[in-house]
Formats: sequence, structure tokens, C-alpha cells
Amino acid sequence: MIDFPQDLMLEDDRVMLRPLEETDLAYLVPFAVNEPDNWPYAHVSPAGRKGMEQYVRTAIDQRTARKEYPFIVFDKRAGLYVGSTRFYDIQLESVTAQLGYTWYGKNYQRTGLNRHCKWLMLTYAFESWGLERVEFRADVRNEKSILAMKAIGCIEEGVLRNNLPLESGGRRSSIVLSILKDEWFTGVRELLRKKIYP
Repeated sequence: MIDFPQDLMLEDDRVMLRPLEETDLAYLVPFAVNEPDNWPYAHVSPAGRKGMEQYVRTAIDQRTARKEYPFIVFDKRAGLYVGSTRFYDIQLESVTAQLGYTWYGKNYQRTGLNRHCKWLMLTYAFESWGLERVEFRADVRNEKSILAMKAIGCIEEGVLRNNLPLESGGRRSSIVLSILKDEWFTGVRELLRKKIYP
């Protein structure tokens, strides 16, 4: 059974993930205000002060409802909080979840930080929660995210056409990728470990 510890901390030598709280707005609002173009493919964008306030409030409400588990990301190398990520669409009966809503300030993208976050979250998902499947989705135009997901061992399953409205107008199509529990234990875990600790 998937549990929801109030103080779940995931940590390695590079990054710490801890439960997102309303007081974390002080760390995240500067990104929303100074880098509002950081979310071009977002279904729900945290851009701007009000956007980030709503984003954090909704994420915490979803954790209370046991549907999501949002984290704030602390980069130990920089000594700063630099973004957020979460488990979402957590389905207790099916023992599955999605991993996403991941973003980092521009200076912390493509630094290796994301692989550490994925390592911690996938390890927890499969080895503590015992999930059978972790799903990932992205806008089909978001080539960087799609390549990053495939690089850690995600398998592409298909595209959901025009499945979500975009906050900027129009609709997006979402690519669906996943990792299954047996894939994690028979290859993906070692693949990702070697990328982090070659």
C-alpha cells in the first residue's frame, strides 16, 4: 500500500527533495517572476507571483487528497532551492503513478541535477512504494524533455492527441512514456546509476 509520509525526504550527494510547503513560495516566486518564459509547454503555468501561489497551493491540496506528492528541489552544489517536481496521478489500487511537473531555474537546467532527482524518485517509487509502473508525459514539441526521459530508460508508448488545453491558448498533444518495475530492476536502475556515477 502506498503511504504518504508527511516528512518524506529524498537525498543524495547532489540534491535534496523535501515536501513542498506554502512557505517555499519565498524560494520559488523569484523564478516565476524573473523567468516567466520557463514554462512554454505548461498545461498549468506557475509564471508570475499569482501563478506560482496558485501552483503551490494546488500541489499541496493534491497531496492532502493523496493524489500527488510535490517536492521542492535543493541543489547542494549551488546551496539553493532551484525548482520543483512531484509524483502525481497516484493510483493506489493500480499501484501506479506519474512523475512530472518538473522544472528548474534556467541556470540549473542541463547540469545533471535532473538525473539525480529522477534517480531518487524512481528508486523510491519502485523500491519503497513498490509501484508496478511509473509514467511520464510531455508536450510532443518538448524535444529536450523527451530526449531526457528516453536517456534514463523510459519507453515511448504513443501520443495522446490534443489531450490538454494550454494556458497560452490552443491544445497540446502529449507523448506518453513509462518504466515498468521489472525494467527498473533488470536494467534501467543500472543504466541511470552509471549516468550519475560513471
